[in-house]
Amino acid sequence: MNSRGTTSLLKDSISFTEVSASGLFEGHDLLRRGFTSVKNELLPSHPLELTEKNFQLNQDKTNFATLRNIQGIHAPLKLQMEFRAVKQVQRLPFLHSSNMAMDILRGNDECIGFEDILNDPSQSEVMGEPHMMMEHKLGLL
Repeated sequence: MNSRGTTSLLKDSISFTEVSASGLFEGHDLLRRGFTSVKNELLPSHPLELTEKNFQLNQDKTNFATLRNIQGIHAPLKLQMEFRAVKQVQRLPFLHSSNMAMDILRGNDECIGFEDILNDPSQSEVMGEPHMMMEHKLGLL
């Protein structure tokens, strides 16, 4: 093969749109979103996976509907206002929060679950740099 044949083969196999400076390297923020994975972009692998992901939301909707039928419209509205108030009160983003007030509102304060035993904050691997996390939360990054 001559040098001209090799050049034409390379030119045909490499697309230059993928190597552009604005497309490949600026499209994904690795520090904020982590590594990309094809598995995350696929549909749920099991039929129950979507149901398990939305379990708490479905449970809340059922509880609100039951509460509305029994006590009237004011009861679920009051409970939803309390949920919103509890969600707004947070610790700094780099500190672990048990969110005990939310557990009390949902009635999970007396239940011992999987996350209570195996969710020890001292063994957490998610601790990040405090300054970077605060700048991200405040929108400075």
